[in-house]
Amino acid sequence: MNYRHEWKHELNYLDLLAIRARLRAVARPDPHAVDGKYRIRSLYFDNLKDKVLREKLDGVNMREKFRIRCYNGDTSLIHLEKKSKVNGLGTKVSAALTAEEARAIVDGDLDWMLGSGRPLVQELYGKMRNQGLRPKTIVDYTREPFVCAPGNVRVTLDYDIRTGLSCTDFLDPDCVTIPAGDAPILLEVKWDEFLPSIIRDAVQMPGRRAAAFSKYAQCRIYG
Repeated sequence: MNYRHEWKHELNYLDLLAIRARLRAVARPDPHAVDGKYRIRSLYFDNLKDKVLREKLDGVNMREKFRIRCYNGDTSLIHLEKKSKVNGLGTKVSAALTAEEARAIVDGDLDWMLGSGRPLVQELYGKMRNQGLRPKTIVDYTREPFVCAPGNVRVTLDYDIRTGLSCTDFLDPDCVTIPAGDAPILLEVKWDEFLPSIIRDAVQMPGRRAAAFSKYAQCRIYG
């Protein structure tokens, strides 16, 4: 399993303008982006004791979270993802879902998952049955992604973070979301073995330090 390094920085709007301009000079926009960005909708899972949220807030060294994700409202391609953190390094595995399968998970129709033939879907089934994981809330935001081949670097600028509160109707385009409190603009930098100095320099801002930030935790601000 390939674990990657990750930095997160909270930015203001002027930081965003400066870093965006630098990245356009030294990196390539993600070819999957439309006009340089896309809209992400994720549905995160947690249990009645808020295990995922509490492990993040407590800084537990080994933790994981499950989510269902789509881009630009396109439900023809939906991903089930599990993100894991160990000693500050992160990894992600994913499996494709159909819209009907995503709907079934949201509705609590789970029996099909065990025979799906997809290990990640089967793992989620086990944890929904044994740990009580359930869809918890929708997280929406806009992302501007950049890539750099050396180091397999991916840099993203995320903003307009919105919460679905207790809404879990992932496939409903009219699901009401609201701004997730005073959420910042978020810079994320991910890389494998090394971070090229040209990227390191491009993302530096005076007075900005790497910090932990969770969109899911931010979107739980109202409950």
